[in-house]
Amino acid sequence: MDGKIQRVTIIGGGFSGAMLAARLAEGGIASTLIDRGGDFGLGVAYATPFDGHLLNVRSNRMTAVEGRPDDFVSWLTQHHPDHAAPEGFAPRRLYGLYVQDRLAAVDAACPGLISRVLGEAEAIDGAAVRLADGRVVEGDAVVLATGNPTPKAASSGEVEGRVIGDPWAPGALDRIGPQDDVIVVGTGLTMVDMVLWLEARGWRGKAKTLSRRGLTPRGHEARPDAAIAPTDVLLKAAPSQRLHEARRLSGDANWRGMMEGLRPITAELWQAADTRTRARLVRHLRPWWDVHRHRIADGIAAALAALQAGGRMTVTAGRVSRIEQDADGVSLSFKPRSGPAQPPLTARWLIDCTGPGHDPAKDPLTGPLLASGRARLDALRLGLDLDAQGRVLDADGATDPRLLVLGPPARAAFWETIAVPDIRKRIEDMAKTLGGETAA
Repeated sequence: MDGKIQRVTIIGGGFSGAMLAARLAEGGIASTLIDRGGDFGLGVAYATPFDGHLLNVRSNRMTAVEGRPDDFVSWLTQHHPDHAAPEGFAPRRLYGLYVQDRLAAVDAACPGLISRVLGEAEAIDGAAVRLADGRVVEGDAVVLATGNPTPKAASSGEVEGRVIGDPWAPGALDRIGPQDDVIVVGTGLTMVDMVLWLEARGWRGKAKTLSRRGLTPRGHEARPDAAIAPTDVLLKAAPSQRLHEARRLSGDANWRGMMEGLRPITAELWQAADTRTRARLVRHLRPWWDVHRHRIADGIAAALAALQAGGRMTVTAGRVSRIEQDADGVSLSFKPRSGPAQPPLTARWLIDCTGPGHDPAKDPLTGPLLASGRARLDALRLGLDLDAQGRVLDADGATDPRLLVLGPPARAAFWETIAVPDIRKRIEDMAKTLGGETAA
């Protein structure tokens, strides 16, 4: 068809998809939200029922609407005043309710512009999406906003026995007894969520955690840190000099302020970097970047420190060699990052917290796009190759105006694309792009 894009099909009804639908409706563009779970606006992160799962960003930076910085805090003040501290870290459950409220409010104000479809997207053909039950959703453009995929161990199917492959699956932790020891593979944000959730459920066992480098998320300070303006060396020098400068700035002031100074321009720095520089960042710096950049609330950091001080949580650096299990428990053999060999870790259960299993080539939606040449992987094979507006590039590098990517699946193009402040900016840019796009 010719003419402006009038309806967008959005695959994924979590934060990214729902808030894009709301923003498009405010601009007069209709959309169809497809979600297989039906909890539109929540996704995995905000569907948690546990109020101990807190936001990792202060409330005054968590508005869902670009240009309205007080939106979330105002909503908290009206609906949940006990959690309305602007510099506090509200429960993620409440943030999910806020997102759903915004979606509902825009839906009411813009009748007929937001449609919701419960179903699982199975294939993309042009700008049409076929669902698993055979239905076809038509539109002028498609946006992939599918969030993070399931963990690596669970991505090929259900993991049975004493290995809990997807800790976010309903009832996944129910089998763990109050005194059961657990092995946790992965020491990032998912590990933090699972250990604290177990603790709140009355669990008093031990957590033996393992990751390749043994790094855990750093905590925020009780008060916000002022951003330190990046120097020219930090922005323009060779990678090794940049790292030296980051360490110098951190020593002269504080590392949190240095990270805050980089936050608004991280995507631009990533896009400006050549492939060799990106590869070095991914290979050598990313684990340290992640634990310093994606920090946890100060109270949660203190709770983890208390578990470690009390001997109930250990952190080991090493690579998994073998996992064995029987009716009584599980054993994990590993190669230490340094030092002599160590005995296997043993426990009643193993929880996989290694993070999302990003592999577009194996994904049922994006795999066929890659095979047909409609899409291609980026040079580092981190994800789909996109232009600066989030539009998919085909095998020849041409832009596809009818196929776009938003949120975590767009990480290859933007690097930082999982936190609300970053996705919020992408939503604003994408709404403008779609508003000015002409359907082929």
